Amino acid sequence: MARSRKHGAANIQRPTWFVYGALAAVLVASLFPFYWTLLIGSGDSSTLRDPNMSWIPGGNFIDNAMRVIENPAVNFWKALGNSIIVSTTVALSTVVLSTLAGFAFAKLRFKGNGVLYVAVIATMAVPVQLGIVPLYILMAEYGWTGTLGAVIVPALVTAFGVFWMTQYLQQALPTELIEAARVDGCNMIRTFWHVAVPAARPAASMLFLFTFVTAWNNFLWPLIILDQSNPTLPVALSMLQANYFVDYSLVLAGVLLATVPLLILFVFTGRQLVTGIMQGALKG
Repeated sequence: MARSRKHGAANIQRPTWFVYGALAAVLVASLFPFYWTLLIGSGDSSTLRDPNMSWIPGGNFIDNAMRVIENPAVNFWKALGNSIIVSTTVALSTVVLSTLAGFAFAKLRFKGNGVLYVAVIATMAVPVQLGIVPLYILMAEYGWTGTLGAVIVPALVTAFGVFWMTQYLQQALPTELIEAARVDGCNMIRTFWHVAVPAARPAASMLFLFTFVTAWNNFLWPLIILDQSNPTLPVALSMLQANYFVDYSLVLAGVLLATVPLLILFVFTGRQLVTGIMQGALKG
């Protein structure tokens, strides 16, 4: 065993300086847009046009943030609450329904399994913009225009979520384990809850994060279906650009405020995200 470990350790190649340099370049390129937003958002209205602009953040961020929060056209706290409700509901429903559908497609054999799965995946090829007009007509017939239900209901489950969970459960959940549970007397619901759900937890946590971020940043459909008295945060922040003169320091301060809840989410769930990525990579 000791020899095997020693032999395995010998086969591990240490990263070269080129690898470290490439990773550092990717890190800088990833963080630069955020730093640029902080730079402009902490300045004043003349910062962006200043040819001698300092690369050190200014001291006006709190003042800009308070102007965003207190702006009656933005309706910040209402929009923040709406975004939290929409993103949390959509992410939870997508995880639950996608896990159920993924378990069925991956491990259950029923008539039409393959055809239904292909039909679900085929919907990913349809541009979202093509469905906006019929979806708006449908929401108008139901009387849901201007309500959060019109944003939440069409996004309760996604084809990508079903595909993601199906592919993961096909590899992570042995069929023999399901058969053993059935032999022990578990019905299908108990088998799903006690066998499939624990196996799907890493992929489900990743799906929750991705879906939450997507719903949080969704702009087009809420802009169309919601009115200004009941907006989500991206729609509310768009009002900062509605005037003839756009104060980009104010706009980018609002963008930073909208990013804070996502950063908090990543801080508390980052370990689950890394674990899910590593387990998915190993099983792949």
